[in-house]
Amino acid sequence: MKAVTISIILLAAALTVRAQDATTVIAKVGDTELKARDLAPYLASLSADDRAALTKNPALLNQVVRSLILQQVLLKEALSANWDKRPEVVEQLERLRKNAIAEDYLVTVAKVPDNYPGETELKTAYDARKDQLQLPKQYQLAQIFIGADDANAQANLDAVTKALKAANADFAAIAKDKSQEPQSAARGGEIGWLTIAAVQPEIRERLANANKGTVTEAIRLPDGWHIIKVLDVREPRTATLEEVKPRLIEVLRNERAKSNREAYLAQLQQKNPVSLNELALGSILAGPVKN
Repeated sequence: MKAVTISIILLAAALTVRAQDATTVIAKVGDTELKARDLAPYLASLSADDRAALTKNPALLNQVVRSLILQQVLLKEALSANWDKRPEVVEQLERLRKNAIAEDYLVTVAKVPDNYPGETELKTAYDARKDQLQLPKQYQLAQIFIGADDANAQANLDAVTKALKAANADFAAIAKDKSQEPQSAARGGEIGWLTIAAVQPEIRERLANANKGTVTEAIRLPDGWHIIKVLDVREPRTATLEEVKPRLIEVLRNERAKSNREAYLAQLQQKNPVSLNELALGSILAGPVKN
């Protein structure tokens, strides 16, 4: 199999595909290219949460693109073997065509108005779901990390410990200078907001009674030593409407679309009563259908 060449920078940009970028090549295998316009339908089919996950995880997006372009390579091989002319494939394609037409029509007639939900519907839904919107206690953490594979690990750890014990020690400045985890070091050691369940058990124990400003002793983990500072603490609370609004809008629109579909199909069945041949149906289940 030929190697897949992927443009990482263009791949990230593909999440916000613009019309003028449609022909931009995102990935390539031999003479097979995956362009931005080929990726756009897949991205459009994703939920807001899935799209956000891809935005935050370049490796996952990379994997998706590899899968899509290898699918194109596979299709090219199949077409060169006239696989699309096989009777069973022709029959399956016809079924897919009919299903696609019917499904697209149903999506259109069950379409949710663009202005739904309004503020009133949002507030009502928010109030009804408050018990599901409880946020656990959260900690805003920063760290200084010394790797276990550092030949001078103990000396570096001692230097950090000494610097932190100095009067008016600046944790962020020390993290930028000494921490061996580049991403957090660049931010003065800041990791972000985490729940207690999201951190390793060894760190969790030290956070149990920690307050804003607490700096832990060095905590030994398999990858090295972590010195943690609690920058801030959020007590358990109910998420605000503004925090959950995008997700709540998506949920309400999906619920309304499902309701519209069910209502339309029920109305269609009422107008067009179905008559079943129970005897023939039983025979079909008993054995293969003869042409």
